[in-house]
Amino acid sequence: MKPDLEVVCVQPDESFAAWSHGYPYRTVRWHFHPEYEIQLITETTGKYFVGDYIGDFEPGNLVMSGPNLPHNWVSELPDNQPVDQRCLILQFTDSFIAGAMATFPELQPVQALLAESRSGLLFTPQAGAAARPLMQELLTARGCRRVLLFMSLLELLLRDGERKRLSSPSYLPDPHSYMSSKINLALAYIGKNLSTELRESALAELIGQNVSSFSRAFSKHTGMPFVQYVNLLRIKLSCEMLSNSELSITDICYQVGFNNLSNFNRQFLAHKGISPSKFRRYDGLRLSSPLN
Repeated sequence: MKPDLEVVCVQPDESFAAWSHGYPYRTVRWHFHPEYEIQLITETTGKYFVGDYIGDFEPGNLVMSGPNLPHNWVSELPDNQPVDQRCLILQFTDSFIAGAMATFPELQPVQALLAESRSGLLFTPQAGAAARPLMQELLTARGCRRVLLFMSLLELLLRDGERKRLSSPSYLPDPHSYMSSKINLALAYIGKNLSTELRESALAELIGQNVSSFSRAFSKHTGMPFVQYVNLLRIKLSCEMLSNSELSITDICYQVGFNNLSNFNRQFLAHKGISPSKFRRYDGLRLSSPLN
């Protein structure tokens, strides 16, 4: 089965994405993305799949996957009880890390780590335990501290001499084949054009399907209707902009693709339970707290 494309959003004023999610969650499916990924399981056990590798995971499972390497973690939930935080995730592009290595020669040893990760890398439980506080802090870190944590995490992974490759040498990701999937083409288009007007009928026409067929296929692959998926991506991007930029709420509304402020406020409230202005105010209070 061809993997689904995951659209990774990295803020223009940031070098990488750091986030977490619970379980169940919309990205928990057989999927790929062009970015490198470091993922740490913090709760639940189950099966995980990286390339042609299948294994068991538990909290402390720390894996790095290279560009376009398909992967998925499927948790076993006692009594089907959902969890708030299943994993911590860090994602970065090849162009970012290549630029960093070109600027800082001291980072050249990272090249070996990147090459190995194209087959998927499993790190020791000790490395997983050491990585957890770094990755947890990255969720809220800002400025130089964020870069320092990223470098510390890379150093930690490099020091793990017992890391092991997961998928077999003969397994080669084929992103061109994956992107032949019509839904993946649509997802890629959405990710690149989030700030523009996006209509389900136009996307259906783009990939050569009628609207009803596209709608069914889209919901099957993403777990939600087209409009809900687009709004979710836009709200996620707006949260990052509210936290990390000085733009006005009105400017953010239009930059993430909403065509009027009242709809943006309504959608934000529905997804986050508070208004954009309160979200920005609470986030500012959290960052200025002496406990941080």
